[in-house]
Formats: sequence, C-alpha cells, structure tokens
Amino acid sequence: MRYDFDKPINRFHTASEKWDQLEEHFGDKDLLPMWVADMDFASPEPVIEAIKQRAEHGIFGYTVISDDYLEAVVNWMRVRHDWAIQKDWVCHSPGVVPALHFIVQSLTQPGDKVMFQPPVYYPFSKVIANNGREIVYNPLKCENGRYQMDLDDLQKKIAGVKLLILCSPHNPVGRVWTKAELAELGRICLEHNVLVISDEIHFDLVFKGHTHTPFAAISEEFAQNSIICTAPSKTFNLAGLQTSNIIIPNQKLRKVFADTVDKHFLGLPGTFGLVAAESAYRHGGEWLDQLLAYLEQNRDFLTAYLQQNLPELKVIKPEGTYLVWVDCRGLGLGVRQLEQLMLQQAKVAFNQGYVFGPGGEGFIRINIACPRALLEEGLTRVSAAVRSLKKG
Repeated sequence: MRYDFDKPINRFHTASEKWDQLEEHFGDKDLLPMWVADMDFASPEPVIEAIKQRAEHGIFGYTVISDDYLEAVVNWMRVRHDWAIQKDWVCHSPGVVPALHFIVQSLTQPGDKVMFQPPVYYPFSKVIANNGREIVYNPLKCENGRYQMDLDDLQKKIAGVKLLILCSPHNPVGRVWTKAELAELGRICLEHNVLVISDEIHFDLVFKGHTHTPFAAISEEFAQNSIICTAPSKTFNLAGLQTSNIIIPNQKLRKVFADTVDKHFLGLPGTFGLVAAESAYRHGGEWLDQLLAYLEQNRDFLTAYLQQNLPELKVIKPEGTYLVWVDCRGLGLGVRQLEQLMLQQAKVAFNQGYVFGPGGEGFIRINIACPRALLEEGLTRVSAAVRSLKKG
C-alpha cells in the first residue's frame, strides 16, 4: 500500500513529550517542535492492526519474549543488514539508554574511564557521569563538511579506558560509518582491551549510497568484544512502547547484562511493545522503504531552502538518521543568542548543538521526520527571524 507522509496528524493532548511538553522544556508552549527524535508519522498499518487485534483479546498479563518474536528479529537482521545472529544473543531492555546504564553499571567500576566521540547523543555523558565513571572525549573532526573519526587522538587517549560507546549511525552528525572506519576503530579497541558498546538504534535509517555495517558483523573477534544496541523505536516510531533488542554474541557478557536487568526487575517486556515490534519486523519493510524516500526528499528540500534563503547556515549532509546537523556559526551569535533567536524570534524548538558536548557549539539539530509542510513552516520562521536580526 501507499503511505501518505504528507498527512498532518494532531499530536497535542496525547501526552507527547515532543508536542505537549514544550513549556516544560523550553518555557514556551507556542513553539513548533522539531527537536526530540520521534516522528510525526503514523506507524505502519500492519503494526497498528496487530496492536488492535492483541487489545481485543482483553487480557494483558505478564508477557515473555516468544520464539516467534526472536525469529522476526533474526530474520530482519539477516535480510536488512546481512547479519546472521542467533536467537539467544537477543536480550531485552526497555530502551537503549537504560541498556547503556546497565552495561556501564555492570561492566565497569566507579572511577573507570569510558570514552565516546562528541558531538554526540547527549545521554551518553549522563550515563557515564551518573554512574560515577570518568568521561574521556575523543572528538570527531569535520573535514570539508564531513565528519571523521580522529583515530590518532583515540590512540593517544585510550590507555586505561574500559568501554567505548560508539554511535553508529551517528547522532547528530549523520555519518554512516564505513566498514573500513569501523574495522580500524575495532582493531585499536582490541589492542587495548576496550569493550565496544555500539548504539545502532538508527541502523535502519540509511540513505541511498550508504550501507550500515553492524559492528559485530565485521569479525568474530569484534562480535566477542562488543554489545550492539538496537531497537525498532526510531525505525517505526515506536519509542513509547519501550522495546529494544540488545544483541550480545559473547555468552559471558550476555549473562552479566541479563543478570543486571533482572536485578532491576525489568526483565519482562510490555505486551504491546513485543506485538508492535514483531509486526514491524515481519511486515514493515514496505513502509520503511517509502519512509526513507520521503526523508531523503525532506533532507534535500531543507538543504536547497537554506542554500537559497539562509546561506549563513550550512547543512552537514546526513548519510542516515532523520536528524540534520546545521552549522549556524555564520550568524556570528553566541550559544545563548542562537538559542534565543530560535526560541523567541523564530518560535521553533530545535535541539541546540551545545547539549551534544564539545564541538556542538553554534550548531542546531533539526528533526525532519515530519510532513514537508511542517518542515517548510519551520524553515520559513527561521528565515524571517534571521532577516529581522540582520535589520537590527
């Protein structure tokens, strides 16, 4: 069937963090929300129907992960990512961020060093700091408008590091790391006995010309030295159903993770999360293909709009995700001035770049997973605000 991603859906009064929590997060409820990473699109029709059918059963008792569910996950990884995994590698977590907490808690000690590559998804720093571990930054470098890993810097800082949290594809800069880049990173980590925790939650959202490589699929050595965090939440807009699949080929690491989840009494998944995820993995491929085409058009629309109307803003062209990293330093504003311009003059809620850590200052992250009319409205507001700024 054909899906209509241009169709507007009113999300107000649905307990949506993105739409109903604007005043709490930004101090103003009269904003256009283009920030938190969920989509303003309905999930695939087969997913909605599967949830309805399960609801009609009427009994929602304690639920376990079925063999059918695991088969759907295994098949998705094989078909979409050419990655052969085994059912018993799949561990449950209510989300990727909780999984990162469990991993840091169970595989490191207070004071241990944990490395990541900013500017990056901001909960990484909270996961480390909130557990009393030491953050080690390995900042990305931007060369000719494209971000790269700084592996020389990594080599200099990796001594004593216990874990490296990798973002692949990378949020917010939109890089889809090549197999060669990941292989070199993995080699260095193996040499220094550093476990790789790969957040691959955006792994299905990759644009034409690019291919996502699961870190653990590169070699058996990498598989045994990594934990891969995945979920259907970004792919199919299911974040509110709190289901993720943490894939751990190493039996010892898998037991440690599972024991930690059980210790927090979070081992049993939610009924509707499992139903939705299984249906999405079995029947959501057609919807995803259409979504990717629409997102790519949104990306190109945004790029062309800014080039024509706001040349001071430079788009870092994303290779994946539905998040666009935009360099606003050409406006000559300080971090707080840029934030005030977007919130108070443009009346658009973006994620400000500084929250993503070192290297994010002067950038904004724009969520383009919305109908094009909404995207155009947001850009029009920003354009008007910048024109007003120039007039003084």
